[in-house]
Amino acid sequence: MKFSVRTSWEKVQRIQKRVLTLFILGAVALTSFQAIAADWASVIMYHRFGESGYPHTNISIDQFQEHLSELKSGGYSVLPLGKIVAALESGETLPDRTVALTIDDAYLSVYKKAWPLLKEAGFPFTVFVSTDNLDQSAPDFVSWDQLREMSDGGVYIGHHSAGHGHLPRLTTEALKRDIRKASSRFEEKLGFIPALFAYPYGEYGSEIKKVVQEMGFKAAFGQQSGVAYSGFDPYAYPRFAMNENYGAIGRLRLAANALPLRVKDTMPTDNVLRRNPPAFGFSVAEKYSNLHQLSCYASNQSGGAVPIERIGETRVEVRLLKAFPTGRGRINCTLPGPEGRFRWFGSLYYIPKK
Repeated sequence: MKFSVRTSWEKVQRIQKRVLTLFILGAVALTSFQAIAADWASVIMYHRFGESGYPHTNISIDQFQEHLSELKSGGYSVLPLGKIVAALESGETLPDRTVALTIDDAYLSVYKKAWPLLKEAGFPFTVFVSTDNLDQSAPDFVSWDQLREMSDGGVYIGHHSAGHGHLPRLTTEALKRDIRKASSRFEEKLGFIPALFAYPYGEYGSEIKKVVQEMGFKAAFGQQSGVAYSGFDPYAYPRFAMNENYGAIGRLRLAANALPLRVKDTMPTDNVLRRNPPAFGFSVAEKYSNLHQLSCYASNQSGGAVPIERIGETRVEVRLLKAFPTGRGRINCTLPGPEGRFRWFGSLYYIPKK
């Protein structure tokens, strides 16, 4: 066995669009990058390509081509996800503005539309695959033969469970069975078990992370926005999601140029919420002279940014105005950084049905 490495939320998104405008008009000159060493990277996530019937998970081909052109324009380093993970874990430096491209679910449009464009661009990328879709020959998904062709062609394959279910709803034993089932199919069909895991829907909690770690995965990825950096929990790495509505070139630039907002002692410690709204807070892990400019936004809240209370020099507490509904809730915190860039830290929570 081998391893290869709405509503108020719409207001939040409008605010983020204004941030994008500031970024685009700001001090960053994308044609003159500084070559500095970094211990961080931005991971970009896609799902479907050119499938306009699914705007929440789809990105148009024109948008995607614009993304690729931007990443090819100079100043970015698009590296394999496994190489980035290894560097973050070992302390090896990365080029500033390092980017990884990931695609979840292995829809057929990945094979037919995205892969040719990515090959032409010469960019490595990772596809996270849920094996039941392939075993059931679901028409919207690639086949095992197509996935093998991609793997043989240099595409990195990641583990995305067997059933693509809501993992917090599963018992620990059911979760282990699901992961083992997928691992068995990967080994049988491709000859290896992927070393990197992505949580379906980005949903995970403390127990789920523990299982994933115990089952031998090197790292795992959610769907919360943010920058992965050395010292970050390797079983909770963030990714910036792109889709039709929020896949404009400005957002790609914002994500690819983002800087880490380094935090520690984050509360709550479990992303499966038992208290709702959560008592959300963190301490900054390095000195930011402009911490007073920190802004946090949360889904299902009104009035734009949510109230923040500073405790001492480093502690930040966020006071949500109302509870999250059942399902998923998000909190994103941003801080202006140098050269018009933004530091970013985000959390995604799963809220069980009562």
